Amino acid sequence: MTAFTAGPLLLGVRHHGPGSARAVRAALEAATPEVVLIEGPPEADALIPLAAEKDMRPPVALLAHVVDEPGRSAFWPLAEFSPEWVAIRWALEHGVPARFIDLPATHTLAWGNEEEKGTSEKGQEGDEGEKGEKEAGASDRSVDADVRIDPLAVLAETAGYDDPERWWEDVVEHRGGAGIGADPFAPFTALEEAMGALRETYGVGGHDRDLVREAYMRLQVRAAQREFGDEVAVVCGAWHVPALRQKTTVAADRALLKGLPKAKADMTWVPWTHRRLSRVSGYGAGIDSPGWYGHLFAAPDRPVERWMTKVARLLRDEDRMVSSAHVIEAVRLADTLAAMRGRPLPGLTETTDAVRAVMCEGSDVPLGLVHDRLVVGDVLGEVPQSAPAVPLQRDLARAQKRLRLKPEPMERELELDLRGETDAGRSRLLHRLRLLGVAWGEPTASRGSTGTFRETWRLRWEPELSVRVAEAGVWGTTVLSAATGKAEADAIAAHALADVTALAERCLLAELPDALPVVMRVLADRAALDADVGHLAQALPALVRSLRYGDVRGTDTHALTDVAVGLAERIFVGLPPACAAIDAEAAEHMRRHVDAVHGAVGLLGEQGTAAPGGIRERWHSVLRVLAGRDTVPGVIRGRTVRLLLDDGELGQDEAARLMGLVLSPGTEPGDAAAWIEGFVGGGSGGGMLLVHDERLLGLVDAWLTGVPTEAFTDVLPLLRRTFSAYEAGVRRTLGELVRRGPGARGSAEAAASGIPGFAPDLDPGRADAVLPVLSLLLGLGEAYDDDFAGVAR
Repeated sequence: MTAFTAGPLLLGVRHHGPGSARAVRAALEAATPEVVLIEGPPEADALIPLAAEKDMRPPVALLAHVVDEPGRSAFWPLAEFSPEWVAIRWALEHGVPARFIDLPATHTLAWGNEEEKGTSEKGQEGDEGEKGEKEAGASDRSVDADVRIDPLAVLAETAGYDDPERWWEDVVEHRGGAGIGADPFAPFTALEEAMGALRETYGVGGHDRDLVREAYMRLQVRAAQREFGDEVAVVCGAWHVPALRQKTTVAADRALLKGLPKAKADMTWVPWTHRRLSRVSGYGAGIDSPGWYGHLFAAPDRPVERWMTKVARLLRDEDRMVSSAHVIEAVRLADTLAAMRGRPLPGLTETTDAVRAVMCEGSDVPLGLVHDRLVVGDVLGEVPQSAPAVPLQRDLARAQKRLRLKPEPMERELELDLRGETDAGRSRLLHRLRLLGVAWGEPTASRGSTGTFRETWRLRWEPELSVRVAEAGVWGTTVLSAATGKAEADAIAAHALADVTALAERCLLAELPDALPVVMRVLADRAALDADVGHLAQALPALVRSLRYGDVRGTDTHALTDVAVGLAERIFVGLPPACAAIDAEAAEHMRRHVDAVHGAVGLLGEQGTAAPGGIRERWHSVLRVLAGRDTVPGVIRGRTVRLLLDDGELGQDEAARLMGLVLSPGTEPGDAAAWIEGFVGGGSGGGMLLVHDERLLGLVDAWLTGVPTEAFTDVLPLLRRTFSAYEAGVRRTLGELVRRGPGARGSAEAAASGIPGFAPDLDPGRADAVLPVLSLLLGLGEAYDDDFAGVAR
């Protein structure tokens, strides 16, 4: 056939280029080769038939990973509009063998480990239009091995374009076959000539690894010719075509492959997303707009009109006023912009400008939604269950199906009620996956109830999580067994006591009964040996939080309770000496520890824990000791007084007396400012305390106005940090109170002066004013009587 007169039919393409994909399909239909060779890892040859199954839906990717080290992995992504995918589908539909001919993954993974370490996207790098080369010196004409050129950028610059994407759209995506007649091979001939000129100028263009890859591909082409004759079609990156056309000896090519490192690798198909095909995600694959390119490939006709219709539908779903008239006007504007700019058809730039002007009224906010949902897109591919997978992946898939928890590429929130079996199972699965390092979901604050029977998760499935699942397979064949093995290993390897207590909490959340004894044994051993009060204080909160999960999850927490009470008692004994004679930075750390222990003791008390003298009473005794010791920094003394006041263990008169002592002229201004920060700072609601207690506000005001000038600049940063944390309304109210001077007068004087909020008795008139609104909130309508008014007051 004429297509093979010059040897194998070399179809040079742009990866993920819909124009290239259409051209490949046309060329294969015209040439009808006996075999199709495709750039990709040959270990995936056995996976090619899966592309014909109905459950296979691109975008997908070939995933290769080292058997003994799954974290060393590589992806070869394929979209519906990828030329390689089109070639695979054509071969399967026509009963023609299809084979991958790039350097085997066994070498790629071992080679990449020497230079890069970790997960990277292979197979596509070094070809035209790839990220990584995009920012490289396309305008730098020196042939430097350290300079990696982007072939498309060089061709675009030569043609007078400053944007390679726009150049590619004009010469390929928007031209179709109109400018080159009916010859289906002409686009590839033109692109081969252009790439040949670039290879003559730049050599390998900084892609030194390509020499080895191209040597291997030449050997595979020769082998196919010996088996099938000359009717061989090769689909590869256009950058490689001149090298594959080059006449070399078999011995020379084999010499380049000699001594390559090897690593035993497994390969499978995994779902991919349009977002991961885009550079904006960090996984560059050569295109900024996979959603747009997918539309160009799938649209049978009138792509601009169909695109504008999609945009209008999206904006309408978001409750924006967009009519059919907007669509018509946006299409007209896009056509006009294309004509003004000398483009054959409106491209993404023109359609975006038209959407912004007509449908978004000049705003970039809705336009950002269009870019995120349509230009990039969140399409998630699917692979059939018959695709190879590690046992852990299969168990995870079964759990997802059983719990009706489908992986989705778009971020979403999931509210769980742990009293229901399905939601409880979902919670267990997500917590176990987090423990395994598979971050499918992240816990977030609940918008509704804050009880322990409620959980809120933010879910988003990313393709690379398939790698994390493969890595986690070393711990077990099921999610439960793997999480158990990982928890036990983490407990033994943990260095800090707080790490072990946090792990105990995660084991309870994930319901890992077999791992908990190991974690508790390690916890007891570490707690007995650790004498650092700071470490103990860090460890206690997570341990106490774990006790709350027993009621909802039915877990026996008696062992945890014993350890928690023991830790608390040791903290009570060691905290006073640990707080003495420390600097400001250490004092601030210790203040946070005091807050954490206070919260933990409160939870322990709610659990009905018994301890000598009562756990809360013992803690209050420790707080009183800290509040009264002059050797303890002011920020800690102030905090302990505030905690005692909030718990009702200290009267307001006594708190005012202690504040007055601290703010007396004999106290250093810096220590006094630190005491104030501890008492009313740190997000403890201290601003409202000052608003409602004029005596404390008056003490602070009087002290502040009496600070000597030379000391004021020293205490100013502390005071600014304390009061800047208050809400704007609280700061405004404090300012009004200070301006009017309530702290300098008694409440009777304040009431006489007419200052709102200061009076010795209740004001019935002001109280009655809220009753209509209050009755509506309680669902009583306007039918409230004097008895209700009295109760409300």
